[in-house]
Amino acid sequence: MGAARAPCNGYALEEKQQQPLPPAPSRALEKPRYSQGTSSQCLDNWKEERTRSEEDNEMNLPSLAAAYTTILRSLGEDPERQGLLRTPWRAATAMQFFTKGYQETISDVLNDAIFDEDHDEMVIVKDIDMFSLCEHHLVPFVGKVHIGYLPNKQVLGLSKLARIVEIYSRRLQVQERLTKQIAVAITEALQPTGVGVVIEATHMCMVMRGVQKMNSKTVTSTMLGVFREDAKTREEFLTLIRS
Repeated sequence: MGAARAPCNGYALEEKQQQPLPPAPSRALEKPRYSQGTSSQCLDNWKEERTRSEEDNEMNLPSLAAAYTTILRSLGEDPERQGLLRTPWRAATAMQFFTKGYQETISDVLNDAIFDEDHDEMVIVKDIDMFSLCEHHLVPFVGKVHIGYLPNKQVLGLSKLARIVEIYSRRLQVQERLTKQIAVAITEALQPTGVGVVIEATHMCMVMRGVQKMNSKTVTSTMLGVFREDAKTREEFLTLIRS
């Protein structure tokens, strides 16, 4: 077997050796299914247009509900019993809400909320509630997001920072990518001197299954600009979000 590679969805991708064909004794390893640029493309997802609309939700709801009916049957349940009659539709509409970030873009959120301001001191919004779905198991991970930035003649409406978190968290995610996407979106929108994002979250895939560690937390951070380059600025940010 070839060495494992890790594409942007977090799973390792193995290169499989094909069966030998006569008369040649063997063939070279087949090419990986992902191109070399896939990982960097995943970090640029903030630039993409919305991939789903309200019309898509209405059109796809019946097939999504039917899929949940299949799941119930596959679990050994009877979708026709009273308690489950409406469950496929409820689950389908809930899943559309859990992933509503696919229906929004950063330009929708900012919407004239960038203001010219001669302010060059750190701005921090911390303890932003975050709810997302692990893309590996489709179970929730929940926690807090802390955001700080050093303005460069422009500031962003404070509520918009929470809205940016909502756009990217309401998708199928991994925490590492979510942290990066939030920081990159703020950087591209404001061109600040620096941005710092820290996420602390509890993952149900570690609590309800697998290792079943009830008190475990995952902490990820992304530091850009002066937050990455200057240790004092980074330490000020980390100290303030802990206080």
